[in-house]
Amino acid sequence: MATQEFIITLPNELAEKVRSKVATGEYNSPSEVVLDGLEALMGPDLRVEKWLREKVVPAYAAWQADPTHTYTSEQVLAHIADRHGVADRK
Repeated sequence: MATQEFIITLPNELAEKVRSKVATGEYNSPSEVVLDGLEALMGPDLRVEKWLREKVVPAYAAWQADPTHTYTSEQVLAHIADRHGVADRK
């Protein structure tokens, strides 16, 4: 993996947490601590992108191919209520 050097400034409290992670042997360097934190921060974004790419895009393409195969919100709610045995509350 190609790398690029950054100089960052952290509040003392966070800098101490980074040092502590390295001192306990949990990480080999401050860079590893920061990298792990950034990957955790970006994780949800990557999961959303994957969901969009793998589920939403194909569903949209299928709808575009046959737009007659759609349901109203009322039909969807009725199906959910029926499936879960919920009586109509109107």
